[in-house]
Amino acid sequence: MNLKSIISVTGKPGLYKIVSQTKNGFVVESLVDNKKVPVYASDKVSALEDISIYTTSEDMPLIEVYAKLYESTKGAEAIDHNAKPEELRAYLAKVVPFDQDRVYNSDLKKLFLWFNILVKSDFIKNQEAEAKKEVAAQKDDKKKVTEKKTTAPKKVAAAKPIVAKKPSAAKAPIKKAAGSKKNG
Repeated sequence: MNLKSIISVTGKPGLYKIVSQTKNGFVVESLVDNKKVPVYASDKVSALEDISIYTTSEDMPLIEVYAKLYESTKGAEAIDHNAKPEELRAYLAKVVPFDQDRVYNSDLKKLFLWFNILVKSDFIKNQEAEAKKEVAAQKDDKKKVTEKKTTAPKKVAAAKPIVAKKPSAAKAPIKKAAGSKKNG
């Protein structure tokens, strides 16, 4: 899964995909309603790939949390983000051993809201399909390279002789003829 182009903008609901860059910000497309809106440099933006969650051992990137959630839900939406905080905590604890003291209820609401948005928009499903295509393409490329190595003979480049360059006539010093005089 690749969340590089997915951001959250403070003050704007939902998640956004970066479409293009302008001289003073970005143009983003909402994953909820596919509307394009500008995001300026003064807006507070959080990239989902930079977010991680506190676990009992060490921090876990949000990408890994979402991959585990997606696997546990078998591609369906998870629990509603408006559920009781105890239910959200119990649901996530089944999937990821997170730190109960350092992860706040508001963090859990965002986590599940964003996950459900990604699932509804088929973003995760599309990411998996692209990943499978890339893996297949890489396997094909490796196969082609090994076929070329086994079938093509190696070519040995012939050594080129080194030739010393002679100074050109234009750069050679001009000698005056012994008997010539200038009329003046």
